[in-house]
Amino acid sequence: MLNQYIQELEQDPFDGEEFVERLAWRVNASVSAPGSSDNVFNPDLLHEAFTQAIKDLQVLDERTAKKCERIEAAVREEEVRYWHNIAQLLEHNKEAFQSFQELDSHINSVATKVVHLGDQLESVNTPRSRAVEAQRLMNHFREFLLPGPLVSEVFTDKSKIYEAADVIQKLHLIAQELPSGKFEEAKAKIAEKYDETERSLIMEFVKAHRAGDKDRMKEIASTLSHFKGYSQCIDAFIEEAQHGSLRSRDMYQEVVPLCRNSEVLIREVFTNPDQVMGKFVLNIFQGQLQEYIQLKLDNKSVPELYLKNLHELYCQTVKLCTELQAFNLGNDSQFLSKLTKSIFQRHLHSYISVETRFLKEKFSIILGRYYDNKGHQKKNIQSGGINDIRRNIQDVIGTKANINIGPAVENYGGETFLSEEVAISLLQETKQAFKRCQMLSTQSDVHNNAVQIFDLLAKALLIEHVDYAIELGLQVIPGGEVRSPPEMSFFEVVHQSSSMMNLLDKLFSDTLVPLVISTPKHGDCLQKKKQLGSTLEQKLDLGLDRTLSAIVSYVRHVLTVEQKRTDFRPENDDMLITNVTVACQRVVRYINLVVERIRDSLDGHNLESGLLELGLRFHRTILDHLMKFEYSATGAMAVICDVNEYRKCVANFKIPQVNSLFDTLHTLCKLLQVSPENLKMVCSGDQLSGLDRTVLVNFIQLRSDYKTAKLGNQLK
Repeated sequence: MLNQYIQELEQDPFDGEEFVERLAWRVNASVSAPGSSDNVFNPDLLHEAFTQAIKDLQVLDERTAKKCERIEAAVREEEVRYWHNIAQLLEHNKEAFQSFQELDSHINSVATKVVHLGDQLESVNTPRSRAVEAQRLMNHFREFLLPGPLVSEVFTDKSKIYEAADVIQKLHLIAQELPSGKFEEAKAKIAEKYDETERSLIMEFVKAHRAGDKDRMKEIASTLSHFKGYSQCIDAFIEEAQHGSLRSRDMYQEVVPLCRNSEVLIREVFTNPDQVMGKFVLNIFQGQLQEYIQLKLDNKSVPELYLKNLHELYCQTVKLCTELQAFNLGNDSQFLSKLTKSIFQRHLHSYISVETRFLKEKFSIILGRYYDNKGHQKKNIQSGGINDIRRNIQDVIGTKANINIGPAVENYGGETFLSEEVAISLLQETKQAFKRCQMLSTQSDVHNNAVQIFDLLAKALLIEHVDYAIELGLQVIPGGEVRSPPEMSFFEVVHQSSSMMNLLDKLFSDTLVPLVISTPKHGDCLQKKKQLGSTLEQKLDLGLDRTLSAIVSYVRHVLTVEQKRTDFRPENDDMLITNVTVACQRVVRYINLVVERIRDSLDGHNLESGLLELGLRFHRTILDHLMKFEYSATGAMAVICDVNEYRKCVANFKIPQVNSLFDTLHTLCKLLQVSPENLKMVCSGDQLSGLDRTVLVNFIQLRSDYKTAKLGNQLK
């Protein structure tokens, strides 16, 4: 039983309640009969079982406690042995450290003696070596003093070229200190042999380079580093490394790989790799790259191609310089930028003059081609000042006298002479010019150059194209009494002009502003753009005003010609009125065409303000027209039908103010029909109560029964 308790107690995790439940279950299970479903509960048996279990657990606890005591005693004994071993190891370590200190002291003593001995040997050997070297040089120098060719094996055996180079380099230095006179011949022979040895070493260096012998190249370069012609060795290396390279059409793609491959060899061969690498790049820029660039830029006869090539080549060169910064090219951080400026200096200096000349010609070609395709010869239009005054006087006289005294209006068949394609072409050319300006101009000149480009665009697009089209549109609008449907192309002029101004604004903010921001030119450009835009808006407003005036004038003419007095005072006053008058039909049909044209041409605020102004003028024209007639009861029905048709027409305007005006006019017309006793009630209605009493009286006076029915007395 104890073993079973041990197994249950060692479970992880241990649950005491579950342990008691299992014990109780086993007791009850032993009491119940096998196969019986009834559980018999025997508390005495359960009490005995629990008592026995407690005793068993006490026995198990005593055994476990004794076992723990034995294990703890064993652990204490092991701990004592462990600390004894630690004490022995510490003692051994102390002895080893003392031995190490003694050995280190002994080594330092020996080292001091060795250094002292070395110094003594060097003090004895150095003078001896110098003496030997001096004797060797004196022997070779004596050979140069003798007449005839050199016979020493050092100078005649090509395999000893390094030894010969060492000797001749030192003799050359000595010869520089010798006085003139008797040593002239020896100095000349030394100089000749010096040059010959230098040339031989360079030739050997080239051979080793071609053979790929890096060790020999390094040895020769190290030897030549003491010679005057060391730079010639570097030049020979550069020439050999670049031989056959940079020959493709896209030279820029070859430069970086060539430098990367050459840099590895340069660092293995030369003792000053940074300077050699700088000269390597310098040779590329001032050699083949400069020739390649000048060849492409020599021809300035086609400015567009020249500017395109200049921009592309400069961008490629700047990009190349950025990639070359990964290499160590010396201590000058401006080395690459100076090389770039030296190549492009002449072209960058004259860039803006070429740019502005090209843009002038290009803009002129774009505009000229457009007008030529339209078969139009540009005119010199005089506007403003005395011309506007003359036109206004002619309009007033023509309206009053019902004649047209102005010059004949030339109609271009609805052509606006504005082209979004032309505007986009001008803007695209300008955008490319701004890109070139940003790249090719110096930091101090970029804003001035950008302003010059913008001025050219403003002149070509806003003045020579948009302003010219507006002036033509103003000329097309008839003045005075208009007897035929006026040309309404000016609405499209407004639409296209607004679109072009929006395109210009986008280019201005996206491209020009970044170039002139934080400079005084920024404010100047904003002011100039605002001034030009304001001038064009004033002319557009004038054109809209004249167009609406012409439309209303034509409506007035139609009403005058088509409206008969019998329409509103027929001979047969008992006839039934079911249709609108002919004049109303023609006016409504025309106004619907005008509104459709306005909606096709204008949008946004221009559309809303245009329809509002047209509605106000149309209402005034209809009101003035109706005030000219006298109305019978039947005529009142006719005019109510006409005004109702006008209401339907202006409902398409979707302008609440205009709708309200025509609603009021419709109610006023009811004053012409209602019985005299109901006049006061109608006049005090919601729509008429706010009107001036004079307006109501004037309208009621148009009734044919005004005097006979003594309506004036009723209104008092």
